[in-house]
Amino acid sequence: MGKKPEQLRNLFVVYVMALGAVVLTVCMVKYPDISFEAAAQGLQVWFEIVFPALLPFFIAGQVLMGLGVVHFLGVLLEPFMRPVFNIPGAGAFVMAMGLASGYPIGAVLTAELRRKEMITRVEAERLMSFTNTADPLFMFGAVAVGMFGIVQVGVTISLAHYISTIMVGLLLRFYGRRMDYPLPTGDKVQRKGHILSRALKSLYEAREKDGRAFGQLMGDAIRESVNTLLLVGGFIILFSVVIKVATLIGLTTGLSIFFARLLTPLGFQPTLADACISGLFEITIGSHLAGSAVSASGPGLAPLIQRVAIASGIIAWSGLSVHCQVAAIIVGTDIRMGAFIIARCLHAVLATIVAIFLFKYGAPVITKITVPVFLQASPHTPWACWLSRFHYFGTRVGIGLLVLCLASMIYSQLKMIRIIWFKKG
Repeated sequence: MGKKPEQLRNLFVVYVMALGAVVLTVCMVKYPDISFEAAAQGLQVWFEIVFPALLPFFIAGQVLMGLGVVHFLGVLLEPFMRPVFNIPGAGAFVMAMGLASGYPIGAVLTAELRRKEMITRVEAERLMSFTNTADPLFMFGAVAVGMFGIVQVGVTISLAHYISTIMVGLLLRFYGRRMDYPLPTGDKVQRKGHILSRALKSLYEAREKDGRAFGQLMGDAIRESVNTLLLVGGFIILFSVVIKVATLIGLTTGLSIFFARLLTPLGFQPTLADACISGLFEITIGSHLAGSAVSASGPGLAPLIQRVAIASGIIAWSGLSVHCQVAAIIVGTDIRMGAFIIARCLHAVLATIVAIFLFKYGAPVITKITVPVFLQASPHTPWACWLSRFHYFGTRVGIGLLVLCLASMIYSQLKMIRIIWFKKG
């Protein structure tokens, strides 16, 4: 009797998924030209933007793990990452790559750390839930400039995105504390000796343990990275078709009424409901609709603060397309999706609130300080130029890791001084 509700739920999920697959297939057969056009658009986005932008970082991540560099950073950054986010120091590498390069690289690297048993299951769920973020070029180049036509909007959206994701990371440090367990003795961070010597020793031991020749390591990295990006491309193409089909059959109409009734009591224009519906599935279309949403009370667009807040929430939510990519990437590990989904909901709410706060109180000051810095790289960078994107992301990954390493080493040295002073006292 205790299993009956669970069995009914499983039956419901199976039947709904089967029905959805049948409906999608029938609609593609009925509207082949529209389905083909949507698939071609998804393929173009993947081939011109996603593939060249992420492939170098996917390969670099695999190579750095094989060479032991991530183990080196893990020891070096443990004093900073453990007390702040309750994850090992190796998580700092994932955080830097994820915040700079965008999804789904945070999930890819987290899954790899888990496969190598460098982090526990709960730590992996914490890490993946706040490092799978949008990249700054998307928020500045595509959203602010391309969809809103206002460069300064990118400052508010990006700051709200990153501030809220750090808030999510700080909150998730309390997640699963009773379920967590220590790593095997060989994977624990050794506490004896200077932190730099321990980090170098960890690098050497990890490289010896891996044992692959550099040529084999590069080949494996390229093969696994291309396979992962093919998977990502498939989801992008699929959801391009799903969104178009859902619009054609009128599925979005009922959802539009629901979102309109939800937004109105919160003070938002009901015309922003279409953006929320599209953003539920895919962030690019949702953000575009948020930028062009009209006012419900008269001619013209909806208030800018509302459009920016909704776009910020949509980007933080990241869309079911990204969620499915993450679910497929972590297959073969014991990482669960529950914490990730909850974190995405929390991130969307926090990003919306922070965006409103920054728009009202911080935009004038932040814009004057920040916009010139981003103008050098984002609005004037060709969107499809992979070399410029690689330079932009690589620079910020390096700067982020350098700052984290300096903070960790300073914290470690201050802690040693305090211990020595306490012993003398």
